[in-house]
Amino acid sequence: MDAPSDGAWTGDVDRLVKPDRVHRSLYTDQAIFDLEMERVFGRAWLYVGHESQVREPGDFYATKLGGQPVLMVRGDDGAVRVLHNRCTHRGALVCAQEAGKARDFRCGYHGWAFGRDGSLKSVPRQEGYGPEFEKERESLGLRPVARQGTYRGFVFASLAETGPSLDDWLGEIKSSFDDMVDRSPDGEIEVAGGVFKHYYEGNWKLYIENVNDLVHPRYVHDSSTESAKRQDREVFTDGAGEIAVRQMIQNGVLVNVWDNVGTWCFPNGHSYMGDYHDDDRLLAKSDDPVFNEYRDTLVAAKGTDRAREILSVMRFNSIVYPNVAFMSSFRQFRVFHPISPTRTEVHIFSFKLKGAPEAMFHDTVRFANAINSPASQILTDDLEIYRRIRDGLVSDAPEWLHLGRGFGRDVADGSGWHGDHGTSEIHIRNQFDSWRNLMKEAA
Repeated sequence: MDAPSDGAWTGDVDRLVKPDRVHRSLYTDQAIFDLEMERVFGRAWLYVGHESQVREPGDFYATKLGGQPVLMVRGDDGAVRVLHNRCTHRGALVCAQEAGKARDFRCGYHGWAFGRDGSLKSVPRQEGYGPEFEKERESLGLRPVARQGTYRGFVFASLAETGPSLDDWLGEIKSSFDDMVDRSPDGEIEVAGGVFKHYYEGNWKLYIENVNDLVHPRYVHDSSTESAKRQDREVFTDGAGEIAVRQMIQNGVLVNVWDNVGTWCFPNGHSYMGDYHDDDRLLAKSDDPVFNEYRDTLVAAKGTDRAREILSVMRFNSIVYPNVAFMSSFRQFRVFHPISPTRTEVHIFSFKLKGAPEAMFHDTVRFANAINSPASQILTDDLEIYRRIRDGLVSDAPEWLHLGRGFGRDVADGSGWHGDHGTSEIHIRNQFDSWRNLMKEAA
């Protein structure tokens, strides 16, 4: 294994993570990645899906938790369960579809059938398994994950039998989920509009480190920013291109603007970034007719004071460590699935605010197309940088990556902390604090 030059790594993560730097092997080494799947993704609370993806009994959604296939299923009793997607006979997936509605889940290998609650319903030629088989039936259903929980309709699961509760794990970052859901006039949101998927050639940690990095937009997105400045906005007819152009232009704001934005960090690796938009189209204080209609609807549903309070919360990116980043104001949700030390899959969902004008959701989809689509200039800038980091880390000199911007100047702030300036790398150091704690715990 690649290790610090003063000796071979023996499992002591403190030798790989220093207060202001980390060893390059954390982004490249297969053994470290395997241990991350066991101790980070195997112990943390991971996002599974949203209850709106399984509205009716029999609705299911298939995904992965730390590489392990699972099913989120709505049972006949109305309960949402997270079950391991693995037949208890010979280990095949019992469901190969990503989503749908099922009367039961029938394994395609030997025909074992499982109910919507995971119980074993039928076995072809059961007599062939012997007279004791019936006594085992109850233990042969689809295994539920060790623990699951829900907050405001967002379903999480942990593969660990013990550990902090979901409420304790989320802590202050629950307020970002509140911000997203409270914006709905009806008090409910739902996944809608499909999903974008892409891979990138780089370690899973790169994405969540980059999301709240407030220096990179000025440089990574320089070419798209300059192109946007030259774009004639009169050519747009549906708003999609206009949203993209304005977003790209704002990535080029001066460093002092980013310093005034700031990122707030919390225990367990979570953080959120303040909002930097002063854009007529994107910001909630806009005079856009669609937003005005939405605001009137929100006021009618919740009252003037409460509506004002809801719309006064301005956050751009929230990180829920280790596998989620989302934009509550723009109803965008990104979920990360590590594949290997240098390959990661990302799923990007859009949410619809129930009770809001339909045109508002159209803007949500346009924003997704402009910012999160695989064809987006902004996203592709980032993916190129991840690939360059992957290629650069092949070099073993220098061994260490610096995380020292703002180091030693962190400011305590209620239940969390922030840097003394907005471009501090405090959010990355905070993520590695959580990483180190999870990796050091006894198996």
